[in-house]
Amino acid sequence: MGKKPADRVLAETEAKAFLATIRTSPRKLNLVAESIRGLKADVALNALTFSKRRIAVIVRSVLQSAIANAENNHQLDVDRLYVAEAHVGKAMVMKRWKARARGRVGRIEKPFSNLTVIVRERAEAAGE
Repeated sequence: MGKKPADRVLAETEAKAFLATIRTSPRKLNLVAESIRGLKADVALNALTFSKRRIAVIVRSVLQSAIANAENNHQLDVDRLYVAEAHVGKAMVMKRWKARARGRVGRIEKPFSNLTVIVRERAEAAGE
């Protein structure tokens, strides 16, 4: 069995939002998460707003939650936030079946995913 993994401790300049059991495959969700990694928070919100992928709406809400956590819980400056991490994990898989010819069964898998978004405040430049 082994030990449970230790929770990741966030730095003073970070805030996190997590959403479990999103009804899409991790592979599809990771395409959207990949598109916002490293972007400034407002740019990432705009990118998700105009994305054609269905799951972008949910990713946008998780990003907004991370930004709100940064502002309200950690007193970070919203204008200096960027998406430090956006990682996707597998959750459960619902198994269903569909009747096929000659008494056989076609297996249908309906995967779920988890999404974690961590926003970080950029350090001030020396010139500011």
